[in-house]
Amino acid sequence: MANIKITPIVTEKANAISEKTNRFSFKVSPEANKFQIKDAIEKLYEVKVVSVSTMNYDGKKKQRYTKAGLIRGKQAAFKKAVVTVAEGQTIDFYSNI
Repeated sequence: MANIKITPIVTEKANAISEKTNRFSFKVSPEANKFQIKDAIEKLYEVKVVSVSTMNYDGKKKQRYTKAGLIRGKQAAFKKAVVTVAEGQTIDFYSNI
């Protein structure tokens, strides 16, 4: 299994979804597939994963005006995984702070 990077997405919208349903959002490596994501989440958080949905996001173009002139750049593209865990289980992102 490839070593994939998994980062939880902790936003107001993601927290609201995880409170209503047992779905949690993660930013994952673009080359990771659903089976690798499922295995990594189960090992990392010790929960039973029911399903995994993935979405690929393109990078956004950004620009801003400064004293030096117009600065242009691009936000990095990323892959998002929405993981549904078994009923009665939860993932606590704040336990290891």
